[in-house]
Amino acid sequence: MDRRKVSPAMKAKVLLWADVSYHDMDEINKVQSVPDLERALSTVFEVDLLEPRRGVLLELYVQAVFFCREQNFKNEQTSVLLSILKSIHQANIGSPHNNIESCFKYCKELLICHSVRRPPFSIELFSLGEVTAILKYINNNYLRHYKFYKYLFTQQVKLDLSLTYPGISDQKVKGVKNVMVKQEALQVASGSPRLEDSTAATGSKSELKMLIEKEVREQLALISGQLDQQMKKTTERYNRVVETSKPKQHE
Repeated sequence: MDRRKVSPAMKAKVLLWADVSYHDMDEINKVQSVPDLERALSTVFEVDLLEPRRGVLLELYVQAVFFCREQNFKNEQTSVLLSILKSIHQANIGSPHNNIESCFKYCKELLICHSVRRPPFSIELFSLGEVTAILKYINNNYLRHYKFYKYLFTQQVKLDLSLTYPGISDQKVKGVKNVMVKQEALQVASGSPRLEDSTAATGSKSELKMLIEKEVREQLALISGQLDQQMKKTTERYNRVVETSKPKQHE
């Protein structure tokens, strides 16, 4: 089969079976308490994170195991659901940008791959009722807290602002720097700066400080407005995703 024609969901389906083996499921089924489950799942998924990330991720897996037990899922069903959660989580934290819609679409693709009998592309592992229950569970326990997981696990993006100061020429800024350097040299040599250098440096620094503070306030106000608009759009998109994920009520 040509690999280029295989969708990401199809590739993920093959990988899902390698995440939690039957032997791993036997070990998980032997334990009941939360600490024992955390130790078992930490070994299975090779969770090597610092707190609080480690605790949050293991809690996600532990609650998924409890959900599977409530639904009386078989070992292979529990294994696949745990791997689906892992795949969605990795897709979420793989980008610092808002990708909740693609994560939800990816989740549905993975569930379809395991609810429709169409070898070798998919396997009928879950019934329609089970898929509905799983989708509702993932929506309530992960997608609803999508921003929390992204903030905690995604690498932080550093914003480097480059500011320009209108009305100040390069020569004037250079002159201010020269005065500051000269003042520092005098302090080192004699212990006290000369009066004229100190006065000139103080006046120049005060003027430059005022201009910088004004420019920074304007930049922060602009960025704040842009972030507010982005958060509003994100909230609207999330609400649409939540609405579309709700099972339709048949009359």
